[in-house]
Amino acid sequence: MIEPQKINRTFSLTWNHQLFCTQHAFRKDGEVTNILNEINPTKLMVVVDSGIHSANKEYVSTITSWIESSLIDCAPIQIVQGGEEAKTNDSVVESILDAINEFGMCRKSVVLAVGGGAMLDAVGFATSIAHRGLKLIRMPSTTLSTCDSGVGVKNGINKFNKKNFIGVFDPPCAVINDYELLRSLDDRHWFSGMSETIKVALVKSPKLFEQIKRSTEKIQNRDLNTMAELMTSSAKLHLTHIAESGDPFEKLEARPLDFGHWAAHKLEQMTKHELTHGEAVSIGLAIDLQCSVELGHLDQQVADDVIALLHEFNLPTMHPKVHDPELFDGIEEFREHLGGKLTILLLQDIGQPVDVHELHHALVKQAIEHLTLQNNK
Repeated sequence: MIEPQKINRTFSLTWNHQLFCTQHAFRKDGEVTNILNEINPTKLMVVVDSGIHSANKEYVSTITSWIESSLIDCAPIQIVQGGEEAKTNDSVVESILDAINEFGMCRKSVVLAVGGGAMLDAVGFATSIAHRGLKLIRMPSTTLSTCDSGVGVKNGINKFNKKNFIGVFDPPCAVINDYELLRSLDDRHWFSGMSETIKVALVKSPKLFEQIKRSTEKIQNRDLNTMAELMTSSAKLHLTHIAESGDPFEKLEARPLDFGHWAAHKLEQMTKHELTHGEAVSIGLAIDLQCSVELGHLDQQVADDVIALLHEFNLPTMHPKVHDPELFDGIEEFREHLGGKLTILLLQDIGQPVDVHELHHALVKQAIEHLTLQNNK
């Protein structure tokens, strides 16, 4: 008879999560060159968001010139669809896998993805499953992705009308925030990232929250230096949370950086992505702030001040779809995505979060009714 045995071995990995904040990253002695010289890849493929290709041809020309002068074996630039559609159908993932295969890229090759958060998600997912993982360098091109998702360690695509249903944890080998890319954004996408910046300030940093309030007029006037300062501060807070929270791959039940996101993700799906992620997060923040008030955790004036700040950046805090009972499905879908028992972060004050483990529909309806009356004034 074979004697039962249990064999345990413990191992750990150290990861250097690098974020470079800069301007003109493709200059001759810039961050792109320096990072790739350090990695020394066998091959390189640059993937560009179609939104950049159409709105910022000068930047694409700069990339092309850099490739032509590079000593690295480079594939032709791949232009792929941007926006939420990039991660809602399979075309971007399939096209990147096809290109990786066609160009004969191996696990020592690098994919450099330049684009918005959804496109980075889709390309990152493709690189994570090709040969069980190629090296990825992310270059976020929107305020939303430079301050938040671009510096994260996750890649995901949508399935079954659920946000990020398919995905992996696979950190990029570097993230380059080239703020020159923000110049070509339209006003809607320029302001969109402010909701995530306000979110992380509410959860992590009263100091950043005050900085945002002081910067309102300059952001409204599209001052790039001011926006870059806020994006860098937000990205640092996200990066620090990933590195120092003790839960970089979200094995625990709490997800503090998902404040406002149970409603946001559901509203994106319900509106067929008529709302940008940043706009949906703004509405989700308003709902969870008011839920915090209704539960007695947060002072009404604090919630009102945050909502007024969101409005300063042309961000919505209301949408007709919030009255649809389907919105409440977002609570259970959020729980499924977390795993285990429901844990939703609410607020006691700026920089003072509190976890709750139930959110009754009647209370959410009460919060939405208050926001509706406030919005109609």
